Amino acid sequence: MSIFLQNVHKILRRSIELGNFPEELYYFLAKPQRIVVVQIPVRMDDGRMAVFEGYRVQHNNALGPYKGGIRFHPEVTLEDDIALAMLMTFKNSLHGLPYGGGKGAVRVDPKRLSERELERLSRGYVRAIRGVIGEYEDIPAPDIGTNPQIMAWMVDEYSVLRGRNVPAAFTAKPPELWGNPVREYATGFGVAVAAREAAKRELGGFEGLRVAVHGFGNTGQWAAYWSARFGARVVAISDTSGTVYDPNGLDVELALKAKRETGKVVNYPKGEKLGPDASLYVDADVLMPSAMENTIRLDNVAKVKARLVVEGANGPTTPDAEAVLYGRGVTVVPDILANGGGVVMSYLEWLQNLQWQAWKEGETRDRLEGQMVDTFARVYSAYREGRGVTMRDTAFILAIDRVYSAIRARGWM
Repeated sequence: MSIFLQNVHKILRRSIELGNFPEELYYFLAKPQRIVVVQIPVRMDDGRMAVFEGYRVQHNNALGPYKGGIRFHPEVTLEDDIALAMLMTFKNSLHGLPYGGGKGAVRVDPKRLSERELERLSRGYVRAIRGVIGEYEDIPAPDIGTNPQIMAWMVDEYSVLRGRNVPAAFTAKPPELWGNPVREYATGFGVAVAAREAAKRELGGFEGLRVAVHGFGNTGQWAAYWSARFGARVVAISDTSGTVYDPNGLDVELALKAKRETGKVVNYPKGEKLGPDASLYVDADVLMPSAMENTIRLDNVAKVKARLVVEGANGPTTPDAEAVLYGRGVTVVPDILANGGGVVMSYLEWLQNLQWQAWKEGETRDRLEGQMVDTFARVYSAYREGRGVTMRDTAFILAIDRVYSAIRARGWM
């Protein structure tokens, strides 16, 4: 069993014990309802045939259709996909969405494919899983290595297979294909909102605080952008090329331009250049780990200086490392709360698509922000009332309670 899946099982078991749920609920939720493993043949540009392995994990649908992203990454495993699907069940539940949890993946390095090869792979994946997805069954979205263009190819392929346009079958599509412009930055925006709300309560306010962002993909870029818009001072950003650090604050828009045009944050023309993980350890008030799982671990947690950790990635802090942080008085805003902006926005897009409506960007962003603020306030209040030792405990207890209520109402337990 992968370390990531082990950690999610630990969190689940701990939350069930702390929430006084029946022990059999752990065994019910520890495994997904369905796992689909597929082989995807793709004709490459040089004429050879390559075969890629893909997954779609459907964890639990007590609350509604399965919902979760599709990851294209060379190191994905089925066990990690199961862990991600489990987290989606609890994230969707926590934010009050009418969704269960699912996740998909293809083991591939998308950077090594041409655009035509990537399109063939995307369409092939949809053909392979077409029987288990749909606007009322399982609604995929992007994750690491995928983007709105890939969603456009996928929704087009699915619509061809169905013989009509089915925009609600996928979310985070380009605005030209029934998407909403807010979805591009929704996850990072939500992380920044969660950080702002946590800082108000834990650090006396967000304006002027030093923020470090580890991982400068879609989530990290927009978390940095909106943190700066909310008045914080972004002092460090990083990707696999390295870290850019400036204690006086970075020009986030210039950093976005450097990343967009060169693909590397170290090509930002100012600041001190450090190693890729240095952003985790710089002097900052708020740290946003926004890259991959298992980023903050027992072997490096002692070097983390931030007073508040807001998780942009899924599972970036291991349970043992989190215990060390709380022992030092550091609060961790958990992934299922902090990075829920993406799936909340996906829900809003799904509603628009089902009704064939189009909402304006400002209106949509206001709805997203309102839901993030409300969910944070609910979790924080329960946390301070002692519903859990950590904020993660509290968030999972609240999420599990909603899933458990639906399971009992259905007569499954």
